[in-house]
Amino acid sequence: MQSTDDKVIAKIKKAKRGSLFFTEDFLAFGSAKTVAKALERMVEKEEVFRVARGIYACLEKDPILGLLKPGTETIAQAIAKRDKARIVPTGVLALNALGLSTQVPMNVVYLTDGASRKIDLGKRKILFKNTAPKNLSAIGKISSLVIQALKKIGKDNSTETEIEIILKQLAKEEPYRLEHDIKLAPEWIRVIMRQALKTNKNA
Repeated sequence: MQSTDDKVIAKIKKAKRGSLFFTEDFLAFGSAKTVAKALERMVEKEEVFRVARGIYACLEKDPILGLLKPGTETIAQAIAKRDKARIVPTGVLALNALGLSTQVPMNVVYLTDGASRKIDLGKRKILFKNTAPKNLSAIGKISSLVIQALKKIGKDNSTETEIEIILKQLAKEEPYRLEHDIKLAPEWIRVIMRQALKTNKNA
């Protein structure tokens, strides 16, 4: 009979490199305590990488850079998928994603309809903040980021350069998604987003 360790190893080896795993993914093989110990033994042997408490990864290997640790977005999306929750990047993370800031935040913040929680990644942290469903109703990836980025910048604080970058980014959004998401934004943000909609329609 295979031991819990063998079953855990077999499942991880079948997955493609870069895959993330949660302790609960292996509960069919034994109790939470048994599985956790098996995973810790694998971490010690460097067969798997511990991302955060209860989260593990089979690291991708780059010929030049070596082992590649998963990025915060990959981790956040995996947690959201597990929890069947929606998430939206906010604050500096949204600014960075749109090219409005070169600052890479150490603590990234996502709005979610799941539980509020903090994932400790060592020097970095992922914060999930529970919010009203309306704040997660945007269907466009870019328009959703724009709403959060402009909220971070604040009313009447955006520069001409920032507006120019935002309009260029919104030009990539599908018009029907943009039209839908404009209705969800505060009026001062709608004014900016409508400019992109006119450009999209005239293109």
